[in-house]
Amino acid sequence: MRSGYYLLDDVEIKDADVTNGDTPLPREDGLRHGQDFTTGATITFEVGVDTVDAGGTLLARHGANLDAVSVMKQAWDAKAIRDVMATPAVLSTMQGGRARRWYGRPRKCEKAASKLTRQGYTPMVANFAASHTGSFDDIEQSVRVDMAPPPHRGIKGPLKAPLMMVGESAARAPGEIVVRGNRPTWPVITIVGPIAQPACELVGRWKVQLNLTLAAGERVVIDPRPWVRTVKRGSASVAGLITRGSPFLEHLLIPTGRQDFVLRGTDATATAYMTVAWRDAYAYM
Repeated sequence: MRSGYYLLDDVEIKDADVTNGDTPLPREDGLRHGQDFTTGATITFEVGVDTVDAGGTLLARHGANLDAVSVMKQAWDAKAIRDVMATPAVLSTMQGGRARRWYGRPRKCEKAASKLTRQGYTPMVANFAASHTGSFDDIEQSVRVDMAPPPHRGIKGPLKAPLMMVGESAARAPGEIVVRGNRPTWPVITIVGPIAQPACELVGRWKVQLNLTLAAGERVVIDPRPWVRTVKRGSASVAGLITRGSPFLEHLLIPTGRQDFVLRGTDATATAYMTVAWRDAYAYM
């Protein structure tokens, strides 16, 4: 289906300059390199707005083109998102058969130099300020990890009521989670009760634990992505209940390759579970 909007050139992705932590050496030549950081990338689209076939007269084509340009500028304005702090828009594109996305905010959308608008054609240039460098797969993947009994071969008495089971979950098969792409990515972790002292562990990498108890059906969501970075039970933040030995949220990255997640905690019913969702990350596209 012909939309009347099409790319005129390859998508341009420009990374921002590095903010370096370099400091000069006192009383001598040279400098000491510190921690360096980057802000997000800027994605630029050159779009042709074509309504040449929209009317049989010059006036009709001109009017249709002005309407089409207005539609594009209104969509790019994204006022509903701009009115809310820390809320990104999602920009998706298909390039070379690859569906990729960025999180950020639309910025400028303006007409490029042209004298063809009256003929029904206007080239536009639109910028998108991403919250990150690189891109993400447009398809989200997820895995469910259930609680499972500990690997004991029997029960020793005396037993006292109520009986509690403290154990760890196991993925359906070791190494079942496979993260593709070419750079680490952030997970979105959802833990569903009943469970006390829940902890999500990426085996051999990190473990994040919460000092709380979830009732049956109650859930907590750990979202370390930089454009979100929250820990919430319902609408309330419980980031302050992360235990001291847990890593900072910005360090909750999943490396590429085969990985194994484990849910730890105390659950008398063995019905608690968690889901881990992620998108493969790429340095470019």
